[in-house]
This record gives sequence, structure tokens and C-alpha cells, in this order.
Amino acid sequence: MVITMKKIISIVGARPNIIKMAPIHNKITSTSKFDHFIIHTGQHYDYKMSEIFFKEFNLPTPNHNLNVGSGTANHQIGQMLQKLEKVLLNLNPDLVLVYGDTNSTVAGAIAANKCNYKIGHVESGLRSFDRTMPEEINRILTDHLSDLLFSPTKTALKNLKRESVSGQVFNTGDLSVEILNESLKIGSSVLNEYRLSPKSYILMTIHRAENTNSFDNLKSILNIIKNLDSAHKIIFPIHPRTENLLKKNGLMNSILSCKNVKIIPPLGYSDFITLIKNASKVITDSGGIQKEAYLLKTPCITLRTNTEWIETLEDEWNVLTGINYELVLKELKKPKSPLKRKSIFGSGTTSIQIIKLISNYLLDVG
Repeated sequence: MVITMKKIISIVGARPNIIKMAPIHNKITSTSKFDHFIIHTGQHYDYKMSEIFFKEFNLPTPNHNLNVGSGTANHQIGQMLQKLEKVLLNLNPDLVLVYGDTNSTVAGAIAANKCNYKIGHVESGLRSFDRTMPEEINRILTDHLSDLLFSPTKTALKNLKRESVSGQVFNTGDLSVEILNESLKIGSSVLNEYRLSPKSYILMTIHRAENTNSFDNLKSILNIIKNLDSAHKIIFPIHPRTENLLKKNGLMNSILSCKNVKIIPPLGYSDFITLIKNASKVITDSGGIQKEAYLLKTPCITLRTNTEWIETLEDEWNVLTGINYELVLKELKKPKSPLKRKSIFGSGTTSIQIIKLISNYLLDVG
């Protein structure tokens, strides 16, 4: 009797997709039930935003790289859909997995749906309730197209049930718990490399479209940085897109002139979480970093007026300030958040739960 292995495809394209896929890939390949194929859209193509994570997590070279590259959201998604259709039809998968809320995520879901393949969405149900955010639209569309929805928190699960999505929903916890635990075991020399002492600096990241696409918002963020006195040393790993927009808007020299700011290149995952863990506070507009800071017990100041990780706002581990200098300064002056912190993201067995649910589902559907 010939046993045909089930075929699972993961579609990734950006840093957060790749990182979320790593533990899933490891669990899939540890079983003899599945063949796993990786499609990289090419949304992130810079080494420090893509290839470095494949090496760091010991992931294989993608089976297919679509090389879509940069462009507007419509251009990227359109190119991805055209190229994904051909690859998906050729591979004929039993399940397509997409991760998070990037353009690659929603393109993967739409392409799989139009090719009549089953879809699993890892990190489903997140909502900021701000539809001006591209990520919010990507989340909603992907969730309503998916057959299996793996939510990271109880709140995310409630969001999916309230919206009456058609797929099966499960609260599996968040993959970040196990990813962080494994990465911390690896260790990092980044503090020595940049001559940093624990809790002697603030870590800052800026990349969201609502901030970087707006000259006024970029200028306001620059003013926040310039107005923080020399007592606040800022380490700023700069996203390539943010750097390009600062240069395009004539603001790069202004930030380079800030003596309290050290701009460094994008980092690998272990180096970056080491910086989060040892920072006195984090200033960011990233969704994922809010969560990572919470898990690493580092207070976070979020330069947004909403968040998809509302649980992190409890006990003021995370505070929303928008791009308001007075509010940012007020939060920086506050003492460290209380030690109390809830285990809202699960126990670190998320990948095991997801693969078990996938196994049961594929067995049931035949």
C-alpha cells in the first residue's frame, strides 16, 4: 500500500512571516506525515530583512522565490497573485499556511482561495479597529478566507467569533513564547559589539506606513528624538524603508546630528531580542515588538493611538502615546512597570498545538 504524504505550503515574504514560520517548519519536518514547501514572495529582499532569518533559524532555502520586490501595496499584491497562482497549481497542496498580516499574507490567502485550496492562518483574529492601517485590512481579509484560524490570545478568538468567520477557530497561544525562549538560549554579543550596558539605553524602531509615509509624522517623530535630552541614549536599528523615506524627505541629516541617537543596521532576531531584553524602555510603532517587549518584561511606549495587542496595556507594560512628545517624555520619566505580568500568550507549546490541529483536519477532510 502506497501512503501519499500530505503537502503543506507556507507562503512568506517579510521578516515577521519568516520568524513565525520557523517553529512550524521544525514541527512539520519532524513528522513523516507531511511534505513542506516554502514559497518566498520576495516582499523583503534585503539580506538583513530576509535571508539572515533563514540562516539564523536553520531554515532551508525556499522552494520558490517569486522576487516580487518593492512597490506599492497594489503592485506587490498584484504581482504576487499572478506568480502564486502558477506555483500553487503546480504544487497542488492539501493546505496553504499564511502568517501574520503582511501583503504576502493576504496575497497568499487570496491566491489559495481562488485556486480552491484550504488555508490556515497563523496569528489570526488580531484587530486594532483602525481600517486606515494596511495591516488591519490584510488581517480581516485573510481571516475571512481561511479554513483554519489559529489565534494567539483569547481576545483574538473573541474577535473571530464576533465576526462569525466561516473557518474553524482555535486559541493556540502565540508562537513568540517558544521563539523567544529558543533564541535566548542561543545568546548574543550585540551588547559588547555596541558597548552597551543593560538598562542604559532606550531601544527605538519606526517602520509603520502611517508614520513613515507622512512627512508631518516623520518630522514629529524626529522632534521627539531631538527633544529627548542626552540622559536618554537611543539605539535605533533603522528599517531600510524608513531610512529611504528619511533621506527622500531631507530628514536624515537631522537625525544623524542627534548626539544621543546611535543608528545601527537591522539586526538578526537573537541580537534584536537581546537589545529589547536589556533596554530600559522600548519606543516603537511595531505590533510584534509590543508583544516581545511584554514577554521580555521591558516597558514599551507605542507611537500609535491603537494596538492589536490590547492585553499588553494592562498594568502599563505598554502605553499608547501617539506621536506626542509630552506624553512620550511623561512615560519615560515613570519608574519601571510593576513586576506583575500575566501569561496572556500561552505556555510555549503553540507550534505543537497547531500541527496537531492540522493533522486532525487533513485526516478528516481526506
